[in-house]
Amino acid sequence: MRSCPSLLDDVGVDLEGGWAQNGKVRLSQTELKPRNQQSQIGILCPVCDAQVDLPIGGVKALTLDHLAMNDVMLENLHGEGQGLVCDLCNDREVEKRCQTCKSNLCQFCCQAHRRQKKTSYHTMVDLKDLKGYSRVGKPILCPIHPSEELRLFCEFCDRPVCRDCVVGEHREHPYDFTSNVIHKHGDSVRELLRGTQPRVEALEEALAQIKRVNSALQKRVEAVAADVRKFSEGYIKAIEEHRNKMLKQLEDIRVQKENSLQLQKAQLEQLLADMRTGVEFTEHLLTSGSDLEILITKGVVVERLRKLNKVEYNTHPGVNDHISFSPQEKAGQCHGYEVYGAINTKEVDPAKCVLQGEDLHRAREKQTASFTVLCKDATGESMGRGGDNVHVAVLPKDKKDSPVRTMVQDNKDGTYCVSYTPKEPGLYTVWVCIKKQHVQGSPFTVTVRRKRRPHLGVFHCCTFCSSGGQKNVRCACGGTMPGGYLGCGHGHKGHPGRPHWSCCGKLTEKSECTYIGGPSTSTSLLRTVAL
Repeated sequence: MRSCPSLLDDVGVDLEGGWAQNGKVRLSQTELKPRNQQSQIGILCPVCDAQVDLPIGGVKALTLDHLAMNDVMLENLHGEGQGLVCDLCNDREVEKRCQTCKSNLCQFCCQAHRRQKKTSYHTMVDLKDLKGYSRVGKPILCPIHPSEELRLFCEFCDRPVCRDCVVGEHREHPYDFTSNVIHKHGDSVRELLRGTQPRVEALEEALAQIKRVNSALQKRVEAVAADVRKFSEGYIKAIEEHRNKMLKQLEDIRVQKENSLQLQKAQLEQLLADMRTGVEFTEHLLTSGSDLEILITKGVVVERLRKLNKVEYNTHPGVNDHISFSPQEKAGQCHGYEVYGAINTKEVDPAKCVLQGEDLHRAREKQTASFTVLCKDATGESMGRGGDNVHVAVLPKDKKDSPVRTMVQDNKDGTYCVSYTPKEPGLYTVWVCIKKQHVQGSPFTVTVRRKRRPHLGVFHCCTFCSSGGQKNVRCACGGTMPGGYLGCGHGHKGHPGRPHWSCCGKLTEKSECTYIGGPSTSTSLLRTVAL
């Protein structure tokens, strides 16, 4: 498995530019630093094409991938990579390995290792005896204190440290042995991994849908092309030229739709590849990495998986196979001949069609009411042409067997004007259907009221002026004035500040009266006396 540097991006230490033999990443140890202190030299990851930044120290400051180094060692032991060289002399081929200090030694350095007093008791094994091992890595040393191993984990700084670190830079920080904290941090990474895997399956299903739609698109294009050729057989030069023109248009549509599908496919494949790389790297880390290696790489792995999980993508194909041929549609003239036939990529969608007009929910008896039907396709765009079969029915709720006659006028621009004249007041149900499906908002109810009611009062400025100063005359606006006057006057409480009808209080002179009083209602309370 190839290690992906972008998995370790955006967490303080960046891992670009450090590729070694066999496709493995060489990662050198460095102290974690905030991003705002990092160099902004960007390079591309050769695995996932993600752009990342080098740390201030450059390639040498990259974090060491101990898991990759262990894989390289195992490949060499099994004869799958280049031969190993001695860790001490860096010249001769390795023959022995010191199990105590985890060093690979040639024959000469092995003898010297045994002669030294400090290392004379170390255990030596032949390199060929290590082929059955799953781990042969070296001890991981502190980058600040090279003589000390990283055996502790600083909870405050969220990083492994050595004994010298906890008495120096990390003094008074809470810490524990790596073996004691690996379960907590490892479980959090596993939980994030479980949330990532279903997204991989969703991406695979989305790609399968694109493949199916692409196949349907090809079949649909072939079917429409056959219709175009059949329609063109009755004409000679003019029709043949028109036919070729339509086929070229159809091919352009196919290319455009296919390019859109291929672009979406490429984006989903790249995202899927990124997901798989992240999942495989994390799984390999959790199954093959040591506790310390998991803790070292945990932060960057978690950040990478979180970023991948936040990527938005559309699981449905971005285009459809809606292509139709309209043989009766006029296409202008070709060499003086009137030609017919056009390629249409739009298809009316009843669920997207909308109704507009002031008479949608109210009308008057014996007066023509009208509204407009706006036909749209699946994307919500106007059809821009006529020819759709719009069915409208207006039914009285108490006489459903006596529908009102309706008229549907095709405006040839994707809109249709519907008009009808109800004969009686009451509730009516209006059905608007296209392709035997209700449009958006259908069916709906219309309240048909009686003809406009005339006002019973006067349109005046106040009761004081219109009644000659009578005190007991009231107005529907509810206004009163001092001095025992029950009606309204200029500038006093309840006066609307402008002329109004005394019978209902409406402010518009040409309006319908809304007075709903009964026979027992006192007339003087509702309208003033006209002078």
